[in-house]
Amino acid sequence: MSKDTKEALGPDGLPGHDYFLDAVNHIDEAVANNTIAAGAAKGIVFSLVETLGAMVGDPDLPNHLKSGYMGALDLAVELEAKLAKLK
Repeated sequence: MSKDTKEALGPDGLPGHDYFLDAVNHIDEAVANNTIAAGAAKGIVFSLVETLGAMVGDPDLPNHLKSGYMGALDLAVELEAKLAKLK
């Protein structure tokens, strides 16, 4: 799916998990290319983990959305651990 075809929100009013995946990948690439400060990257990833964690924990979230968000959360947690090793 190209970025031009993404809708801002799905019919349920929630962003698709691909937006979160794109955010995590963008931060990972920015860190690798030294185009973002490590502290800023850590803050953004922390916010993503917190947001995704709250979304995944919502009992009213449909299962088909939950699985996508869980994948994005796992990726964000991996990046958070990688960033924690930076000084």
